[in-house]
Amino acid sequence: MAVPISQMYTVATYVLSQKLKGVKRYPLVLMLEPLFRCNLACAGCGKIQYPDHILDKRLTPEQCWAAAEECGAPMVSIPGGEPLIHPEIAKIVQGLVDRKKYIYLCTNAILLERKLDEYQPSKYLTFSIHMDGLKDEHDLAVCRDGVYDVAVKAIKAALKRGHRVTTNTTLFDDANPERVRKFFDDMMALGVEGMTISPGYSYQKAPDQQHFLKRERTQELFSKILARPKPGWQFNQSPLFLDFLMGRREYQCTPWGNPTYNVFGWQKPCYLLQEGYTTTFRELMDSTEWEQYGTGRNEKCADCMVHCGYEASAVEDTFSTASGFARTAKLTLLPTSR
Repeated sequence: MAVPISQMYTVATYVLSQKLKGVKRYPLVLMLEPLFRCNLACAGCGKIQYPDHILDKRLTPEQCWAAAEECGAPMVSIPGGEPLIHPEIAKIVQGLVDRKKYIYLCTNAILLERKLDEYQPSKYLTFSIHMDGLKDEHDLAVCRDGVYDVAVKAIKAALKRGHRVTTNTTLFDDANPERVRKFFDDMMALGVEGMTISPGYSYQKAPDQQHFLKRERTQELFSKILARPKPGWQFNQSPLFLDFLMGRREYQCTPWGNPTYNVFGWQKPCYLLQEGYTTTFRELMDSTEWEQYGTGRNEKCADCMVHCGYEASAVEDTFSTASGFARTAKLTLLPTSR
């Protein structure tokens, strides 16, 4: 199973409690960015294009813990930048573990092996390793040779110490379906808990603007990749979100499901768009004109099918409709039935 039962239970009871309270908009995963600085310069990334005085900023542990408590989401994803560059990231993580948040520490793994001594294995902590395909594809995506091999070595080291490890993969227009399927085989053979996949983020500041996926191309590509899934594949995602990527279900974006907190504050309206910032989570929820965002509502959102906008939509479908719950149960128990 890609996600431990304890985590599934925590998320399910949280979502059901929100629904019983009649809460229409609630956060599911806090996207916590403690810094933007990175030790790579990927062509598809829009974070490292900030000037140095912004890249030098860091959230304090206290700011990170306060954001997690204020938001209340049961899960915290820590992207960046490269979080392992942050001098207090281990302290930040431990504080979140103490608060019983399920953490996905996203890293390119360049620094991971040498920093493993700073972390204790926990059901609340998962190292989410950025892997964008097999060796040639990954090293090309991160614009540096040899990173794939370093990451694989770090994955093996983390697994040997008893850590939870997943991979996160961003696919662009030039992805080869058969190569991606072979990549899935190799990652599962390493022993990772599960895999996360998403179409490329359409960052306005990214150097490479040619390979971001259009909506029809996303559905075509993921249909080829995910059709006839192999029995050993495990995805750390809602099966309904994977259906959505294949064009089998239609969703509207729910950006409040994955609110973002970074060095500027709470980002409006989502992880990908920067339409302003607020100082508190409540202000983010109350002042953001949510109806202005999503497919058919905003040209910036026209082709977006990214997990930070639609994973929460799929989870909502699971707990709000009989068909969504039945489909989720079927694909959870029989993943090859897709």
